[in-house]
Amino acid sequence: MLLKKQLNQTSRHSIVSALEIGGVKIAKDDVVRDDPTNNVPDTIFTKLGLQLHMRDQHPLGILKNAIYDYFDMNYSTKFVKFDDLCPIVSIKQNFDDVLVPADHVSRSYNDTYYIDAQTVLRCHTSAHQAELFRKGQTHFLVTGDVYRRDSIDSTHYPVFHQMEGVRVFSTDEWEKSGIDGTSYAAIDLKKCLEGLARHLFGAVEMRWVDTYFPFTNPSFELEIYFKEQWLEVLGCGVTEQEILKRNGRENNVAWAFGLGLERLAMVLFDIPDIRLFWSTDERFTSQFSEGKLGVKFKPFSKFPPCYKDMSFWISDAFTENNLCEVVRGIAGDLVEEVKLIDNFTNKKGMTSQCYRIAYRSMERSLTDEEINQLQWKVREGVESKLKVVLR
Repeated sequence: MLLKKQLNQTSRHSIVSALEIGGVKIAKDDVVRDDPTNNVPDTIFTKLGLQLHMRDQHPLGILKNAIYDYFDMNYSTKFVKFDDLCPIVSIKQNFDDVLVPADHVSRSYNDTYYIDAQTVLRCHTSAHQAELFRKGQTHFLVTGDVYRRDSIDSTHYPVFHQMEGVRVFSTDEWEKSGIDGTSYAAIDLKKCLEGLARHLFGAVEMRWVDTYFPFTNPSFELEIYFKEQWLEVLGCGVTEQEILKRNGRENNVAWAFGLGLERLAMVLFDIPDIRLFWSTDERFTSQFSEGKLGVKFKPFSKFPPCYKDMSFWISDAFTENNLCEVVRGIAGDLVEEVKLIDNFTNKKGMTSQCYRIAYRSMERSLTDEEINQLQWKVREGVESKLKVVLR
């Protein structure tokens, strides 16, 4: 309701920076605001609406469609597909509806992008699960871009793509099997996902690892033995009965899984850096074709990195995620990694940290002048926004 009110207000004004996702019109002022409860930078707004997973010739789109093919072949098109749901959701949708505890770290401003105190950019596609239950959906796949404040390195990016899968069972389905509903759902889940892993990776060795998620019980992670190492493929489990009960499904059981498309695509296509998924360079985009899963990426160049170190005294309020947000906001995708290389506390109890920033473009060589200017702006931004004392 809050979002609709805001959208109605902004629609009266002529705003150039506007887009539409899933039938919802979104203006920049709906997402990036001068508000103490807002921590969404311009760089994140520019990623909204790009929908990489909907591009059939993009690695993420190719992978998504390959997963769709598996479910269509094995479940006679039972699974309804949603890949254009609006990523702006309420706190209730993102956390409460999937039983994320009130004190869970993911609720913090350090980890999540808040539009206001009650509205966020979704952290996971599970944010739509309860709503779809209430609409009567029993077999569905939800794919979309998700947003998390995170570290900077070759495998982490503040925007990535997830797929959520859910299947609901009726009482009749498990009672005739002679086992309880939870066991029935868990057996079916594992059978389904082992088949998916074979569909994507071939005849690989697999293993199940018990884990914990707030929204499933029991919960599992599926790992495959790929290129001589164990690789986590996805997380899953039997949906907590409380979620079903709250959404009119108290007589059912269900399973759910979630996987990161970038994580799998980097393995399947041999893509070494997560920033490449956002590249518009034809030397990258031309290597992939619709329906061609697992074509190995051929590096078109490897430009040298430039390293710059920055040391400062921190306060109790300092976090590495905030540092990464400042650096990314200034350097964008030219920053490859931000890494803590030194940490010490003096006799007065003051703590100093030194971070090494690696600058590298995926498409061209950076000049010394360009890097020096970036580093100077980063130093200024870190000092003014994070209230640290540079050394």
